[in-house]
Parts: sequence; structure tokens; C-alpha cells
Amino acid sequence: MLVFVTVGSTRFDALVEASISEPVLSTLRDSGYDRLTIQRGNSVIESSEEFNGESCTIQRHGVDIEIWRFKPFIQAECEQADLVISHAGSGTILDVLRLGKPLIVVPNPTLLDNHQEELASALQILGHLKATSIQDLASTIASFEPRDLVPFPPFDGTKFSKLVDEEMGFI
Repeated sequence: MLVFVTVGSTRFDALVEASISEPVLSTLRDSGYDRLTIQRGNSVIESSEEFNGESCTIQRHGVDIEIWRFKPFIQAECEQADLVISHAGSGTILDVLRLGKPLIVVPNPTLLDNHQEELASALQILGHLKATSIQDLASTIASFEPRDLVPFPPFDGTKFSKLVDEEMGFI
């Protein structure tokens, strides 16, 4: 089974480092995941210089790992994944939830106003995803039950147009 980790266009060294750590890789392996793809963006991987090129493939702790910086689109990776682990960026969250993929988010606390934490918390309360911290990533993966997630509602563009029409006084 495949796990896809994405940090988006920013830098989130801690999530990338945690994803290739022994506790997380062992937990993934023990949970039945044998492949890990990481989109690292601008993150720097201090623990291993071999990962800091444009792309790299390696096996560690029984997991085949592919790491790359950027691709024009990551939808294919999200579609192929059995689990997505992501920063808590709104665009990534919405894309993954609309695909119906199980999602664990790790808010990046270094970003302005910690807005990722607020979004992750709200969507976790609604049951659409699981939010965790870097420190708790391995234990969250171990206890994660995708079947317990509440499906995200499909996009309905009429709601937005109705809201604009009401605001403009058309209805």
C-alpha cells in the first residue's frame, strides 16, 4: 500500500524528517504500507544528504521511499495513495478530501497566525480528517481508522452563486 506525504510549496522540514524517521517508517510498515512517496518542496533533510537532490529512491526500514521536490501536479499521486499525510494547507486538504482519500494532517506551527491549526481542528471535529503533531505522527498512524472518517460533501457551486445573489440583492 502507498502513502503520499506532501508539504505543498512551502518548507516543512519537520514533517519530511518525521516521515523518514524509524518510528514512522516502522509504524507504516507494521500498518501494511510498503511504499512512501514524499513531495518535499523546499524542505531540507538534515538527517541524510542523499535525499536533498531533485529526486531520490531508497529503501529504509522495510519501506520503499521516493522523494522529490516538485511536480506540476500532484493529483495523480493523491489518487494512487491509500493514505495521504499532509501539511494543513487549505488547497491540499480540499483536493484530497474531494478525492475521498484518508487524510492525516500535520499543521505547520511556524506559519503566520497558525491558520493551519484552526482549519485542521475544525475539519477534525467534523470527522473528515485526523489532525496530529510531528511528535504524535507515528502513534496517530498506528491508531488511524480510515473507515471512521466522515465523507466530505461534494462540491456544490450553486451555494456560492446563491450567496452572491443574496448579497447583491438579486433574490
